[in-house]
Amino acid sequence: MEVTGGGGGSSSSEKRRRSLRAITTSFFIEVLTGPWFMVFASFLVMSTAGTPYMFGLYSGAIKSVLGYDQSTLNLISFFKDLGTNVGVISGLIAEITPPWVVLAIGAAMNFVGYFMIWLSVTEKVAAPSVWLMCLYICLGANSTAFANTGALVTCVKNYPARRGAVLGILKGYVGLSGAILTQFYHAIYGDDSKSLILLIAWLPAVISVVFLRTIRIMKVQHQPNELRVFYRFLYVSLGLAGFLMVMIVLQQKFKFSHIEYSSSAAVVVFLLSFPIFIVIAEDYKFWRIKLSQLQNPSPLTIITQKPSPSPSPPQQFPINLETSVKSPAGKLKPQTPSCWRTALNPPPRGEDYTILQTLFSADMLLLFLSTACGVGGTLTAIDNLGQIGASLRYPKQSISTFVSLVSIWNYLGRVVSGFTSEIFLTKYKFPRTLILTLILLFSCVGHLLIAFNPPGGLYIASIVIGFCYGAQWPILFAIISEIFGLKYYSTLYNFGSVASPIGLYFVNVRVTGHLYDEEANRQLAAAGRLRIAGEELNCVGVNCFKMSFIIITGVTLLGALFSFILVLRTREFYKTDIYRRFRDEVEEEEAATGNGVVSNDERNAEGNK
Repeated sequence: MEVTGGGGGSSSSEKRRRSLRAITTSFFIEVLTGPWFMVFASFLVMSTAGTPYMFGLYSGAIKSVLGYDQSTLNLISFFKDLGTNVGVISGLIAEITPPWVVLAIGAAMNFVGYFMIWLSVTEKVAAPSVWLMCLYICLGANSTAFANTGALVTCVKNYPARRGAVLGILKGYVGLSGAILTQFYHAIYGDDSKSLILLIAWLPAVISVVFLRTIRIMKVQHQPNELRVFYRFLYVSLGLAGFLMVMIVLQQKFKFSHIEYSSSAAVVVFLLSFPIFIVIAEDYKFWRIKLSQLQNPSPLTIITQKPSPSPSPPQQFPINLETSVKSPAGKLKPQTPSCWRTALNPPPRGEDYTILQTLFSADMLLLFLSTACGVGGTLTAIDNLGQIGASLRYPKQSISTFVSLVSIWNYLGRVVSGFTSEIFLTKYKFPRTLILTLILLFSCVGHLLIAFNPPGGLYIASIVIGFCYGAQWPILFAIISEIFGLKYYSTLYNFGSVASPIGLYFVNVRVTGHLYDEEANRQLAAAGRLRIAGEELNCVGVNCFKMSFIIITGVTLLGALFSFILVLRTREFYKTDIYRRFRDEVEEEEAATGNGVVSNDERNAEGNK
């Protein structure tokens, strides 16, 4: 017998009224626990996670106070970038713990590392040995990897079909962080470069701690306007980037007072907070759907006869004599093959690789080599901007401008490559691997401008280098997720970053720092004097970095060659619809839930799993 009805009656009406009141009063909680607020929190974490890119602003203070030569400073810079990009530990931790644990560890490392550097530079403690300074900066910079793993990887897993947009905008905020923190630094501390180190010690740590429980894996109900929301976030971030660009130009031409810097920083805070209005608007639509469902409930069907369960077919296992063992009864029992046996037998591209299958993959080797050559060269230019500007006799204010220009164009490179590659891939099947090759070729222009120093060339070089450095990262991480899958993405994401410090060590420490010191000593000998112990070693003129960046150009061209080989290997893969299975999963989920609304309790339960 079946009875259908709406479940009327005074008791039902009273329950409905209570439910309506509960939903109305809980709207604020819905916003704070919703997936879009999680994305907003990730924006804020990423907007202060780019502290390693500010090394050019305070490296001079480290060099002068502690009496380092350029090779020693570049060694410290190498350990900074080693910490920034070697995030394998954070990835492995993320495989077994929720994101808040990763963010908490990163916050602690950020504060301890940079705070100890600040104590050393302000001479509040005895001057540390070089290895200890390397440890401090590696520890502080490694917090960036924890922030990336905790926030960015979580967002990619929550929005797998929009990974290009997610990677582009989140990595874009990392690129903007240098310019953002520069505005805060001038507003709070003026022009004291030592205090900048204190700022980057406490501010990123505080923001990560505030949003520890907000950023988590969630069961997100994907909607048709999802990409449109990310574009709205993009427009806000473009407004922020445009404002910062105007401020950079004005601060270059005019001397700002403390009040003017404070006003500029206040506008930055407003633009950083503006996405919350987009979040509230989207959650309001979600809330109205729930309200409508309660006000107009669908007819309820009551079934009094228990349906007979359909017999489920016995589960079948393929029997493989090599991977099966005998049970005590003498029957064959399937056994999972060893991960070492499957390491050289990977699945098709696009399926979930294991960590070992990825490490032994020729595709990963080519990605690794192209990244080592490409990112190593652009990062060398960024880390040495202060010394390059000083050697070419640019004023101190211009050097600050170079760092800010790199930060702005770093952001633009990230968002342009993330969103544009997504469009090109979905509409024209244009492979991201080919975009990576083109970016590496374009970065050679910036290296040659530094090497030969035409008039105003360093300004243009800062733009090209910043753009190309930023553009490489979303492309790299999207390629890893597309070829090797998302199951172990927390770890694989960080394996892709390891190539950067390896390339950096060769071109920055072994080549650039060595050739700079050789030229500086030659200039001292030509002046008829010897270097005094503990004296800062400075070089002046175009020859200080000329040969270094000619070599870097050659290394980058080699990286473009490796990338092009990867293009040839993956051209058939990128001709297919690589996101089809994610759309199929969404359709299956919608069919299973009847297109119902997924509550935040369900999302939190999914995240706790």
